[in-house]
Amino acid sequence: MELYILLIFMIFGAIVAIEARDLLSSVIAVGAVGFALCLAFLVLKAPDLAITQLVVEILCLIILIRATINRDLPLAIEGRWFFNTVSTIVFVAVFLFFAYTALKELPAFGDPIMSVVKRYIEQGTTETGAVNLVSAVILDFRAYDTLGEATVLFASVIGIMAILRRKGRKKIEEKEDAS
Repeated sequence: MELYILLIFMIFGAIVAIEARDLLSSVIAVGAVGFALCLAFLVLKAPDLAITQLVVEILCLIILIRATINRDLPLAIEGRWFFNTVSTIVFVAVFLFFAYTALKELPAFGDPIMSVVKRYIEQGTTETGAVNLVSAVILDFRAYDTLGEATVLFASVIGIMAILRRKGRKKIEEKEDAS
């Protein structure tokens, strides 16, 4: 049931992002969709994907807000502070409600919920020959998953660096004129 509510919320957020008149509202709506996706990963019992999604979403949202606030500042100053404040409070309340619902469903700490986890714990060090069980799981059993998460994080860092870059490359003629 929670997953369907999150999916409806994500569809609603995507429609708001498309139909919003100002760029800052669109960025915030896209951020809401990303945070709802993070909660959906928690509901689906994929905390590693949820953490990756959360980190990437926070970084991208901060960068996009920074990039759009200079262009969209007149609309934010025109007296819409009440609407912006109320919508922010509503978003935070909805997010906290769904986060509480998703976190309540997580199993107790150290309690394996699947047979695969039991196999990792019982036979992980003997099958892989690793001294550390966490390293054995991350680098041997779930290597492709770890590679995918690292790729997502590196791609987001490269995207952030591209957005935050202050000066572009100079053309060859400009370099020669400066000499």
